[in-house]
Amino acid sequence: MDLEKSPAERPAVPAEGCLTVAIRLPVRIVVLVLVVPVRMLWDALVVGGRFLRDTVLRPVGRVLQWVAWAAFVWPWVTLWRYAVVPVGKALAWLGYVSLVVPAVWIYETVLTPVGHAIAWVARGVGAGFAWVLRGLGAGFAWVLRGIGAVLAWVYARVLTPVGRAVAWLLRGLGIGFGAVALGVYRVVAWLVRHLIVVPALWLYEWILAPVGRAIAWAARGLGWLVRMIFTGIGAALHWTLRVLLVLPALALWRWVLVPVGRVLAVVAREVGDALGHAWRVAGHLSLAVGRFLGRLFRWIFVEPVRWVYRSVLTPVGHLVRDTVLRPAAEAARGVGRVTRQALAAARESARQTRADIRRMLFGTPREPERVPLAKDRREPGAAGTRTLGSSTTALTKD
Repeated sequence: MDLEKSPAERPAVPAEGCLTVAIRLPVRIVVLVLVVPVRMLWDALVVGGRFLRDTVLRPVGRVLQWVAWAAFVWPWVTLWRYAVVPVGKALAWLGYVSLVVPAVWIYETVLTPVGHAIAWVARGVGAGFAWVLRGLGAGFAWVLRGIGAVLAWVYARVLTPVGRAVAWLLRGLGIGFGAVALGVYRVVAWLVRHLIVVPALWLYEWILAPVGRAIAWAARGLGWLVRMIFTGIGAALHWTLRVLLVLPALALWRWVLVPVGRVLAVVAREVGDALGHAWRVAGHLSLAVGRFLGRLFRWIFVEPVRWVYRSVLTPVGHLVRDTVLRPAAEAARGVGRVTRQALAAARESARQTRADIRRMLFGTPREPERVPLAKDRREPGAAGTRTLGSSTTALTKD
């Protein structure tokens, strides 16, 4: 197995100029000197912020959250649960009792019978009106059939012959008027052709068309002359602006701005790389310094405190617990046990005394008589069970 890449598979490293190599090392040294204090200060602020968040801000936030709940949310929840909801239920019950129940009673006992009576009366009145309207409709239909028969006779015996005579008369008048109109149209068409159309065509062909062609030729010549003038002026302005503005700007861009921009780009890239490298190196240095300070704090403060706790305070605490606290606790438990027993005996004596006094004053209470439970009659016994061919009723029982 080949663990190394072949020369063909290795990524090509871009060639770097001498300017890049000359700028890189001083820039990285200067940036490292400037960035290390900033990174250490930043790490110290991060550690302090985390400690402040865990020890101060989070408990304070929880306390403020509890206070806000107790001050703003809990009163409204209590008001809703113990005041608004019971009042709403009471008002709903009151509205049901005072409005819904009377309305249902009025509807069932008053409005429904009245409505049924009104509907019965309306059905009777409607049936009467329907009978009357059917009679009136039959009479009107007989009258209308008579009028229709009279009108049909008038149309067939009077109007039809008169209409045919009027149509024959109008057809004759139409033929006469058509002949007169055709003659007038032909005369007017001949006059319009020889008095208007023929002179207009001659005027267009021999006068307007040559004059229009001459005007168009003159306009084309004038347009060519104006175009040539403006072309010359544009060419002169083009070469003037090119020589006075474009060529100097192009030379400035090519020979001044581009090299300066490349140098600034190299410097900016190296400064960015140097900042990243210095930030990482400063992180490692800050981590090492933090670990050193942590170990120093542990050696100076934590280890002595731990040794004092394990070697001094723990044995002393065990001694105090075994010699003082446990006997005191046992004595306190014994006293509490004796006190509870004395109180229980006192309560039992007081209970017996009350019972004796009640018995002397009112006598011994009677024992309640036991009432026998009724036998379950829901299902018959085995001898009187129901079958498909028998019955358990009094009339049909076998």
